[in-house]
Amino acid sequence: MGLLAITATGVCSMMGASINIVPFMIHRSVPGIGPYVLPAFAFAAVPAIFAALAYAILASAMPRAGGSYLYASRGLNPYLGFVASFSQWFGLSIVIGVIAYVCIPFIRDIFTALNLQEAVTLLEVGWVRVSLALVLIWGFVIINIRGVKSYAQTLLPMLFLMLGLVGIVIVAGYMFDTSDFLTALETKENRQFTIVENIDFEWKTFLSASALLFSSFIGFDSIAQTGSEAKNPTRNLPIAILLAIFSVGFFYFLFASAVYHAVPWSFVAEEALTKDITAPGLLSYVLPSGWGIAILLGAAIALINDLPAMLLSVSRLMFAWASDGIFPKSIAEVHPKYHTPHIALLAAGVIASIGVLGSHLAGDFFLGIDIMVTSMMVNFLLMCVTLLTIHRVNPELGNEISVLKKQSIQRLIGWLGTIILLAFLGMHTYKDLNSTVSAWYFHSTYVWLIVMLLASLFFAYRWQLLKKNKENLTEKFKALPD
Repeated sequence: MGLLAITATGVCSMMGASINIVPFMIHRSVPGIGPYVLPAFAFAAVPAIFAALAYAILASAMPRAGGSYLYASRGLNPYLGFVASFSQWFGLSIVIGVIAYVCIPFIRDIFTALNLQEAVTLLEVGWVRVSLALVLIWGFVIINIRGVKSYAQTLLPMLFLMLGLVGIVIVAGYMFDTSDFLTALETKENRQFTIVENIDFEWKTFLSASALLFSSFIGFDSIAQTGSEAKNPTRNLPIAILLAIFSVGFFYFLFASAVYHAVPWSFVAEEALTKDITAPGLLSYVLPSGWGIAILLGAAIALINDLPAMLLSVSRLMFAWASDGIFPKSIAEVHPKYHTPHIALLAAGVIASIGVLGSHLAGDFFLGIDIMVTSMMVNFLLMCVTLLTIHRVNPELGNEISVLKKQSIQRLIGWLGTIILLAFLGMHTYKDLNSTVSAWYFHSTYVWLIVMLLASLFFAYRWQLLKKNKENLTEKFKALPD
C-alpha cells in the first residue's frame, strides 16, 4: 500500500460513530455537559496527539505488522507488549461489532426519508438488525482475505464519497442557525422548544466527557498494523499517522461545531435522554429531503468504512502474536493465493460477531465504547512508556528511530503523554465505577479487568511453552520479525 491507502486506513478507522453519534449522544452518558461539548472535544485531542507522536516515532524504527505489540515487546517488555496490544485488540474487536450494529439504524433512516415504510419496519426487527450487522462484518472479512488490492479498491472510493457527503453537514450547519431550526421544528412537528442558554461549568463533568470523547481519536493506530504491507514504511507510516490524527481532528471539530451552530445544545441534550440521535437526524429538520438523504448516506458510509480498516488492524495483531509464538502458529498462516493472514481475519470476524450480539443484548452501545476507551488508553499509555524505555531496553532499535531523533524530545513526549493519559484513564475509570447500572458486568472496567486477567494467564502459559522449547527469548524479543 502507498501513502494514500495507509492514511485512508487510519482516517476510516477514526471517522464513523466518533463523528456522527458520540459528540451528540454524550449528553446521555454524561448529563450536564451542556454547551461544553466542543471544549471537551478539543481537550480530548491532547492525549491522542501525544499517543500519535509516540506511535509515529516508534513506527519509524519498527515498520512491521503488529504495531503496538511489536513496539512494546521490543522496547519495553514482552508481557507488557502483549497486554498493550491485547487491550487494543479486545477493545477494537468489540467496537467492530458495535459499529456494525449501529450502522443499521442509519440505513433504516435512509428508508424512512424515502418513505419506504415496509423496509423501515423490517429493519427495526431485532433478528433482522443483528443478521444485517453480521453480513457487513463477514463481507469485509472476505474483502480483507482477498488481499491488499481488494482492500484498497473498497476503502478508497468509500473514503472519498464519505468525505464529500459528510462535508455537506459542515456547510449546512453553518448555513442555518438556531432560529431556523426552531422554525423548522414547529413546522414539521408542531412543537415549540425553549432554548436553555447556559448552565454552570463543572470540572468533574467536563473531564468525564473528555475521557469519553477521547474515543473519537482512536483509530490512527491501525496505520501501524500495515507495516509489513506498506511501501517505504519507515517514511510512510509516521507521515500517515500524523496526517490522520491532525486532519481528522480538525475535521471533527468543524463537523461538531457546525451541528451545534444550527441545533441548540439543550435540544440535543433533551433528545439524547429519550432516544438515539445522530448528526444527520438533527440536521434533517432544516435540510430539504434530498440533502437530508445525502447526509444520512454519508453517515452510513462513514460507519461502514470503519469495518475493513479495523478488521485489518486486529488481524495483524493476532498474526504478530502467532509469529512470536504467543498465539498458536496456525493463526500466522498466510493464504497461499491472496497472501493475507486469513485465519487471523476469520478469528477477528468471530470476535466482532460476539460484539454485535453483546450490543443487542446490552441495549446500549456505550458499553462497547467504554470498553474500547479503557483498552486504548492503556495501549496508548504503554506506547508513551515505551518511548521512555526503548533506548535502555533495546538501544539498537532505539537508534533506528528516524522521526524526532533527539532523545530529549522523545523523553518529553513520553513523559507528558504518560502523565496526561494516566489522568484520563483515572477519570474514565472513576466515571465508570460510579455510574448506576443494572448489573456489575455493565461496568466496562470490570469487564476489561476480567479479560486482561484471562489474557495474562494465557500469556504465562504460552511463555512457559516457549521456554520449554529452549528458545533464546532475550534475543528473540530484541530483534524484529523477518
